[in-house]
Amino acid sequence: MFDRHSGGENAVLVHIELPDSHHQEDRDEFVDLVVSAGLSINAVIGGSRQRPHARYFIGTGKAEEIRQVVEEHQADVVLFNHRLSPAQERNIERLVCCRVIDRTGLILDIFAQRAQTHEGKLQVELAQLRHLSTRLIRGWTHLERQKGGIGLRGPGETQLETDRRLLNDRIKNIRKRLDKVERQREQSRRARKRGNIQTVALVGYTNAGKSTIFNRLTKADVYAADQLFATLDPTHRQIELVPGQRVILSDTVGFIRHLPHDLVAAFKATLQESRQADILLHIIDASDIRKEDNIEQVYQVLNSIGAGDVPVIEVYNKIDRLKQVKPKIESEAASNGISISDSKERYNEVLNKVWCSAKTGEGLELVLQTISQQLEIEWLDLNLLISPQDLDIRSELYNLHVITSESAAENGDTELQIKIDAADWRRLNRQTNQRLQQSCTGEIPDFSVVED
Repeated sequence: MFDRHSGGENAVLVHIELPDSHHQEDRDEFVDLVVSAGLSINAVIGGSRQRPHARYFIGTGKAEEIRQVVEEHQADVVLFNHRLSPAQERNIERLVCCRVIDRTGLILDIFAQRAQTHEGKLQVELAQLRHLSTRLIRGWTHLERQKGGIGLRGPGETQLETDRRLLNDRIKNIRKRLDKVERQREQSRRARKRGNIQTVALVGYTNAGKSTIFNRLTKADVYAADQLFATLDPTHRQIELVPGQRVILSDTVGFIRHLPHDLVAAFKATLQESRQADILLHIIDASDIRKEDNIEQVYQVLNSIGAGDVPVIEVYNKIDRLKQVKPKIESEAASNGISISDSKERYNEVLNKVWCSAKTGEGLELVLQTISQQLEIEWLDLNLLISPQDLDIRSELYNLHVITSESAAENGDTELQIKIDAADWRRLNRQTNQRLQQSCTGEIPDFSVVED
C-alpha cells in the first residue's frame, strides 16, 4: 500500500542523550526491546544533544554518520530510541535509504508479534492504525494529485484522501468490536461482584516476572520468558488463598516508560482490569538497578488509567539474584499508609511489601498470606443516609451491587446499608467530591490523602 523501503532483521540502533526527561530513554532497555523484537544488532550509534534537531532529530552530521554505518553494514532498518515526528522519520529514511522506525513503532511491532487472542489482535491493529494515520503523507507520493483524464474523473479524491477515509472506516469498525468486548468484560466483573468474588490484578514493569508468579500461584501454563512484553493477552484464574476464600487472579500486560498513548487507548478494555481490581499486586524486579525509576513509571501509568485509588501490595521478585536477602513481609511505614512521590503522580495506598522469588518459589506463601489478610480488612460495612438530591450516589452503589438493605426515612431520605470494599469507597468518594463520606451516619473511615 505504501512506497516505503522494505524492512529486515539487520538493525542499526540510535540512542541520543538529552537533558529533557521527556525525550530521555534508557539505552539498555532499548537493546532489550530490539532483542525481544527478534532483530540482529549490527551497530549502536550514540551521541548527545541539548535539544532535538527539527529535520533529523539528531543533527545533519550524525545523520550522515548513520547513513555511512547503514551502507557499511548493509542494514535493513534503523531504530531510534526516541519518538520521531512523521516528518523526521521521512527525512531520515530518504537520507539512509532504508526503513526507519522510532521507539513507538518498535513497541507496536513487538505487541503485534505477541498478540494471540482475537481481542489482542484487534487492540494492536487499532494502535497501529492510529500510529499510521499521522504518517499517510509518506505513501503514494506519485498519486497525490486528484484523479483526472478520460475514465478517471468523478471521485475528486486524492489517493491520500482515499487512504485516510479507508483507514478511518477501519478504525471505527475496530472500535465498535472492542466496545462489545468491553461490555462483555463489564458483565463478567458485575457477575463477580454479585458473587462477592474479589479480584487481584498483577501489574508491573515489563519483564518483572508477573507471568512466572501467576503460573506459580495458579498452576497455569501462561507463556513466560525473560524478555520484554512476553505477556500481552490478559489471563484470569481462580485461586484459593485459604479454605473458603477464593479470588480471581488477573495477569495483565506489562508497563514501560513513556508507554505510547495509542497503546493505552487501544488497550482500554484490558487495562480496565487493573482499575476495577480490589487489590493490585505490583511485581517489582528487585535485582534491577533501575527498579526505583521503574516503580515510579508504573505508578504514573496506573494514575493515568484511573487506577490510582486501588490499594497495592508491592512484591519484590527475583531475590534469588540477590545476596543475603530472605523472603519477608514489610509493613509500609509511610504516613497514613499512603505514599506519594515527589512528582505527585502516585496516589496508591501501599499496604505491604513482600520479598520473594518466583523462580525458586521462596516467599510465595507470604504473598498469598498478605493478600488474604488484606482482603479481610478491606471490606467496609456502612450505613448511609442519602438525600433526594444525591440519588446519583444510590445509582452508583446499585451498579456496584454493594447495597444489602434499603428503607425510606420519614423526611424522604433513603437509608442504605452497604458492604463495600475500601478501593470502591475511595474511588466513589473522590468522584462525588466527598458527598459519599458525608452521607455516612456511623463511623466514617478516613482515607484522606495528605500531600506534602
